[in-house]
Amino acid sequence: QVQLVESGGGLVQAGGSLRLSCAASGRTFSWYTMAWFRQTPGKEREAVAAISWSAGRTYYADSVKGRFTISRDNAKNTVYLQMNSLKPEDTAAYYCAQRSDSNPSGRSYEYDYWGQGTQVTVSS
Repeated sequence: QVQLVESGGGLVQAGGSLRLSCAASGRTFSWYTMAWFRQTPGKEREAVAAISWSAGRTYYADSVKGRFTISRDNAKNTVYLQMNSLKPEDTAAYYCAQRSDSNPSGRSYEYDYWGQGTQVTVSS
């Protein structure tokens, strides 16, 4: 049984930074692509960033390029999302996801497992 547990969300002022973490368990973490998605009420879940198993390939949504960085530590079974220069429009619930493929896709339906989410609120 795969479990993904996010942490690190919170309230931050615009321009500030947060680092999200997602701890994975249940199967060999290093074999799988990991991603971060976000969702606000009434909107579809959107991809933020994804990283291949070797960290050799990444995907970023245009809205976060240059501000967010995804990374992973396979020894710790953890994926991170460093978020800098946060904007009020970054406010959302952020979800960690895992897929059984090497491609860092931005399509939510291609991911097999999901965490429960962590809330990020950016005040203006």
